[in-house]
Amino acid sequence: MDSFSVYALHTGMSFPDFSATDAQVQWQRFCDLGWFHDDLGIWLDISRMHVNAADLDQLQPGMARAFTAMQELEAGSIANPDEQRQVGHYWLRSPQLAPTPEVQQHIASEIELIASFGRDVINGAIKAPNGERFTDVLWIGIGGSGLGPALMIRALQNHGEGLPFHFFDNVDPNGMETVLSALGDRLPRTLVVTVSKSGGTPEPHLGMEQARHRLEARGGQWAGQAVAITMVNSKLDQQAQEEGWLQRFDMFDWVGGRTSITSAVGLLPGALIGCDIKEFLAGAAQMDETTRVADLRRNPSALMAASWYVAGDGRGQRDMVVLPYRDRLEVFSRYLQQLVMESLGKRLDRDGNTVNQGIAVYGNKGSTDQHAYVQQLRDGVDNFFATFIEVLEDVQSIPVINAERPGDFLDGFLQGTRAALTEGGRQSLTITMRRFDARRLGALIALFERAVGFYGELVNINAYHQPGVEAGKKAAASILGLQGQVESLLQDGVARSAAEICQTLGQGSEESIFWILRHLTNNQRGFISQGDWSNPASMRFAKA
Repeated sequence: MDSFSVYALHTGMSFPDFSATDAQVQWQRFCDLGWFHDDLGIWLDISRMHVNAADLDQLQPGMARAFTAMQELEAGSIANPDEQRQVGHYWLRSPQLAPTPEVQQHIASEIELIASFGRDVINGAIKAPNGERFTDVLWIGIGGSGLGPALMIRALQNHGEGLPFHFFDNVDPNGMETVLSALGDRLPRTLVVTVSKSGGTPEPHLGMEQARHRLEARGGQWAGQAVAITMVNSKLDQQAQEEGWLQRFDMFDWVGGRTSITSAVGLLPGALIGCDIKEFLAGAAQMDETTRVADLRRNPSALMAASWYVAGDGRGQRDMVVLPYRDRLEVFSRYLQQLVMESLGKRLDRDGNTVNQGIAVYGNKGSTDQHAYVQQLRDGVDNFFATFIEVLEDVQSIPVINAERPGDFLDGFLQGTRAALTEGGRQSLTITMRRFDARRLGALIALFERAVGFYGELVNINAYHQPGVEAGKKAAASILGLQGQVESLLQDGVARSAAEICQTLGQGSEESIFWILRHLTNNQRGFISQGDWSNPASMRFAKA
């Protein structure tokens, strides 16, 4: 007998085809298609997805290949051939699965180091250089290095516990100024964490330099307040060691940004808000164990992947609308955007065929959604499936007033929206948790991680590389290089059009040069413009 309880979906069991109007059919499908894990207290219901028994039967061979591929990945096969990298985020919550004793020990020691560092910062054993307790955290990270920590903070921090967090997750100077101004005189007591796997990503580097400049101007001492999360011997790691930063934590080569939340990227924020990071890891490990079951009808991640596949005809023809009915999960849809879209959004399949795969993800939270885009979901274009997430347990500190309980209304809104969508023939699946805490967040993340891996195998794409992201980075670097050439050319004070500059440089395009010049002339950089902005070709630019 498994360590968890699973109801229905045993091999060979049939169930009625979907019906939007027959309540008895809906009930029978709910009973037959339900998955439940007793210890975690998590239910998965795909009964209102248009998945029928024949669909699952047809997917059995593909899913069998997916199970094998996932076993090979966890055993240490090269999963990202572009960079010759393993994909080992599953080892982070079960170090004993890592391929060598050295890696196993490294993971375990990092977890202990993170936990003890977090405790010591919170209780004041580790102080700021001025001898006072740290009061705030400024977190500098992009992509998964910002989304994962933001999810941890929003989902798990309790009022008055741990340190308040502030984020540089973009290179927007206005956003930076807002954060730095808000910290103000607290900057000398602010712990600054910079996350950069390679140490060379421009966004965290720029954020780090701006934070350091303002912190030191306010009397802070950078080295005594700075923490790095990066790979061993990266440029950032070398800088941290040379300057004697307060602490550094390892990022592993075999962990990608979108699956880094169970690494130091997610664990350090958890430790600094006082949550039990070992419970978070235990929940992920428990769901990993569950989703290793090589049986489509008893594996929740496989069921999710199969329902996604059927809903979108294996080509991502439906968006995933994430509707969590708890404020703590407000950031979860943004987190899933990167996990799902960066993993599955691929132009080529493994055989080199152009397939343009992917599933678009968006969402907000219930019951806000009742007053936002549910109108379109119910009556508009039918190009999505909804993913409802509910938590049964309410806090007891909110009293009953006039016989009204907010939690009852929240549940009513969820059920009402789900029913309204079904009546309109719209598809949805529901994840229900008895309670929400660090363990359940870990399990929820692991559930989706494995589903993404399975779906990638079903559609024959590599979910573990990101050539489109790399192409964007290269294009951005090219534009910045072109800007340097434009600025250099205009130093002579001669006014030129974008076309003349393009011809002289022999680089870029007229449009890209015009965009550069428009930015320069609107930022007091010493460049002037002449002409009619509504006629870009008439514009001429020069150094004042």
